[in-house]
Amino acid sequence: MPQIDFKTLMDSARASAVHLEMRDVYGVEDEADDFADWRKSGRRDADPASDYWAPWMDLISRARSRGVAVRRARIVSEPVTEYIRYEHAGTAVNILAGEEVRWLPRRRAATLLVPGSDLWVFDGATVLFNHFTGDGNWSATDMELTTDPAVARQCSEAFETIWERAVPHDQYEIR
Repeated sequence: MPQIDFKTLMDSARASAVHLEMRDVYGVEDEADDFADWRKSGRRDADPASDYWAPWMDLISRARSRGVAVRRARIVSEPVTEYIRYEHAGTAVNILAGEEVRWLPRRRAATLLVPGSDLWVFDGATVLFNHFTGDGNWSATDMELTTDPAVARQCSEAFETIWERAVPHDQYEIR
């Protein structure tokens, strides 16, 4: 199976890129140092020009400059985990980059049918599934890409239903 290049997918988006996150804990290697620093200090890197954030800022800014709507919905258990507190602390930079972010307490998602994996949907037509290990890690080989119209439609509809129920970041209170 050929390597999936997320940056190429984002750079090819023309209208929308939506991201659904459903895990309460992630163990992604490229976040390990930042997460450890946050755990020690209680402060998250919020500098959009930092080595940590600059590549994301550039990628999302390029998409937004093409008119691509970038939205992220997070389904979370409450009370939230330490990791979700960390994510929440950094979300201001996602928003500064041009993303819209909403949070949906898992209890309010109980009656929804949701995909089994975190995912991105690009232009309502291409779905990138992110398959994580039990401890929340993943690699480029843990991604699955499909352009099956039925799958893309199901994932897009699920995202929109979640988005409608979710709380905008500036109104969501960590519990």
